[in-house]
Amino acid sequence: MSALSRGLISRLYRILSANSRTPPTATTKFYLLRCFSADALIDGSQVEYHQQSRIIEAKPGVMTPNSKRTGVVAVKCGMTALWDKWGARIPITVLWVDDNIVSQVKTVEKEGFFALQVGCGQKKEKHLTKPEVGHFRAQGVPMKRKLREFPVTEDALLPVGTYVGVRHFVPGQFVDVAGITMGKGFQGGMKRHGFKGGPASHGASLSHRSIGSTGQRDAPGKVFKGKKMPGRMGGVQRTVKNVWVYKIDPARNLMWVKGQVPGAEGNFVFIKDSVYKKPDIQMLPFPTYFGAEDDDNAEPLVADLGEVDPFMVAD
Repeated sequence: MSALSRGLISRLYRILSANSRTPPTATTKFYLLRCFSADALIDGSQVEYHQQSRIIEAKPGVMTPNSKRTGVVAVKCGMTALWDKWGARIPITVLWVDDNIVSQVKTVEKEGFFALQVGCGQKKEKHLTKPEVGHFRAQGVPMKRKLREFPVTEDALLPVGTYVGVRHFVPGQFVDVAGITMGKGFQGGMKRHGFKGGPASHGASLSHRSIGSTGQRDAPGKVFKGKKMPGRMGGVQRTVKNVWVYKIDPARNLMWVKGQVPGAEGNFVFIKDSVYKKPDIQMLPFPTYFGAEDDDNAEPLVADLGEVDPFMVAD
C-alpha cells in the first residue's frame, strides 16, 4: 500500500471517529468524494465526508439559563463621581465601546468549540502586520485595532460583521471587567504584599522596610517556592467581578460602571456578563441588541434605583 493510501485511511479514521462522538443532526448534509490513488479502493477507505457550512443569522432569539452571550471590548476613559437621585455619591468609571463588530466566527465543526472574535476601534493598514491584514481581508471586515475572543454557546452565535454596541448591556446588571493592571515596576515587600515592616526607630539598623527572614536554619536549608518577596508589581491581567452598570449612553457608546476596573486611561478592557451575579435573562437582548448603529436621538439609560430613599429608612 502506498503512502498516499495510508494517509487517506488515517484521515478517514479521524473523520469517522469525530462523527461518532458528535452525531449529525437532522439538518446536517454530507457529501461523498472519492479520491483515487495507485492502489485499489480498500473497504471504502478513500471516501471523505464534507459537512455543509453552518448558516448563522442575525436575528433575536430566546435566552436560556445555559446560554452564554458574547462580550465587548472597551476603552477605559477614566474615573469620576456622580450623585444619584437620592443624593448618594457613586464612584464611576467611564468605558467607551468603540465600534465593536464580529470579526470571526468559530464553530465546533472547524475549530472544535463555539466562540466569537470581536474587533474594536480602527487602525490603518500600514500599521498592521501582513498576517493581520490577511485575516481581516479573508473575513471581509474593516481593519481593527484590538481583537478579543469570547466563548459563547451555539444559540448565541452571530454572523461576521454584526455590530455589537453598548446596548448589548442593560443598566442595573452586573458584569465582569478584565484588563491589564497598571505597571508599578520593581517594588518592595511592603508595597507589593502589604508587609508591616520593621521598627521605625529603636532596634532596627537600615532595615526599616525590609521583609525580614526568608527561611529557617540548616533544615530545610532553602527558601520555599512562592515566598512573598520584592519583585515586579502590576502589568498583569486581572478581572474585577460583579461590577454594577449604572448608566449607558447609546448615542456616544459610553458606559458608566460603579467602582474601579483594571488598567490605566486609554487601555483596553474586556466586558462580559457576570458569572456569579447572573442578570435576569428576561431583561437582556439576546444574542445582542439589534437596532440602529447611529442612534443620535437615543437618551441615556439609568439603572432603576427604586422608590425608597435609603437615607430615610429606619435603622
